Amino acid sequence: MPDLQKPRLVILTAPGVSEPHNLADLQCKTDIVLATAESLETAMQGADIVLLWDFFSSALRDAWAGADSLKWVHVAAAGVDAILFPDLVRSEVQLTNAHGTFDAPIAEFALASVLAHDKQIHLSHDLQHAHRWTHRETARTGGSRALIIGTGGIGRKIARLFRAVGIEVRGAGRTGAGEDPDFGTVLPTAELARHVGWADHVVVIAPLTEQTRGVINAEVLAAMKPTAHLINVARGQLVDEGALIAALRAGSIAAASLDVVAVEPLPPESPLWELEQVHLSAHMSGDVAGWRNDLADQFADNLDRWLAGSPLAHRVDKALGYVPRPAMPGPDGASPEGGRSRLNGAAEVG
Repeated sequence: MPDLQKPRLVILTAPGVSEPHNLADLQCKTDIVLATAESLETAMQGADIVLLWDFFSSALRDAWAGADSLKWVHVAAAGVDAILFPDLVRSEVQLTNAHGTFDAPIAEFALASVLAHDKQIHLSHDLQHAHRWTHRETARTGGSRALIIGTGGIGRKIARLFRAVGIEVRGAGRTGAGEDPDFGTVLPTAELARHVGWADHVVVIAPLTEQTRGVINAEVLAAMKPTAHLINVARGQLVDEGALIAALRAGSIAAASLDVVAVEPLPPESPLWELEQVHLSAHMSGDVAGWRNDLADQFADNLDRWLAGSPLAHRVDKALGYVPRPAMPGPDGASPEGGRSRLNGAAEVG
């Protein structure tokens, strides 16, 4: 940078959250202030960059009055729904996220959920602990069908992994399209109830926006096969939880693998704990060993770009609420207007 003064970087952390492993390297390039939710507003005064290391915190909204010179906010997560408040959206502050970091781990988790369901792994575990030797027939995974709701980087990774084991896939996004390289067909999410009956597995990996909140509602659940399996590795609020519980109790769908729920941690009184068709995990589908180091390294790479005056990678379109998929070249090699995908306005979350 032409100015020899280091930019000020505020890192929002919380008790029990380990510091970035490369903190010493970041200190060589920036003037770092570690802040908690309570001290964030004061810490942001004069700051150029905020790293939301405590990525589920909504403290930035309450502390926004302190953002007197802020230029860039980075969220160490794929989903940014927790911080897309109006003042930030309207501002000139750039917003980036952990785009790409969770693609492979979440895709693996989604495939594991499919295989565990089809091969009755959960039931085998229960029978083992009951000392019961019970032979069964299981479902063939190859040749089954999966509808993936959310066609960004994570959704595409899921689609490719599913296709590798012989699962037929389709996608659902903001707009429909044919001849997609990963999904074959992309259906408009607004028409989900018309098409969801095609699928044996329905995977939710869309971003949480006002348009997608409650996208899996009673109408969609009623249109699913009674043998269908719902997998949610995105945000709990994408599913109408009351409608899901009713559908499972009525046998309208067969099972649900839920890595996320509307209220986390799941309250002890939730019926989801007791429903035998529900398989719960604690919002961990993308959290493989070393994931926090990967997040810290990704931020450091983007910081180098910012210090060099280069465009930031993984920039979130604040109006949309996610990182748009790069535009597909037109017949003349030019990108379509606006730089967004002609395929489906793709998005991701994690």
